[in-house]
Amino acid sequence: QVQLVESGGGLVQAGGSLRLSCAASGRTVSSYAMGWFRQAPGKEREFVAAISRSGIRTYYAHSVKGRFTISRDNAKNTVYLQMNSLKPEDTAVYYCAGKMDYSDLYYTGSYEYNYWGQGTQVTVSS
Repeated sequence: QVQLVESGGGLVQAGGSLRLSCAASGRTVSSYAMGWFRQAPGKEREFVAAISRSGIRTYYAHSVKGRFTISRDNAKNTVYLQMNSLKPEDTAVYYCAGKMDYSDLYYTGSYEYNYWGQGTQVTVSS
C-alpha cells in the first residue's frame, strides 16, 4: 500500500505559477500510474492530468492543456504538477492519486484510482 502526500499549494496571482509535489511512501511509486485531480467549492472532483508508470504517456484535461505539466521522478518517489499561467478558475483543492498498474497506461477516471492524498489548496487571485 502506498501513502501519498501533496505539497506546494498556496496563494498566487493570476498568471503566476506553482509546482505541486506528491511524495509517495510505503511502496515505490514506479508501480503506480498517477493522476492529479481537483475539487472546487460546490463542485465535483475533476480530472486534471495523468501519467503512466514510466512517464512516457501523459494526458491532460482540456482546461489545463498547454498550461500544466505532469511529470514524475521514480527515483525520488515523487510526482509533480507544474502549473503555469494560472487562472482564478484553477482555484481548488488538488489531490494526487495512485493506481497500481502493470500496463504503463494512464487513467482519467477518479474511480480507477485506489490511493489518494489529503489534498493541497491552490488559490489564484484575480
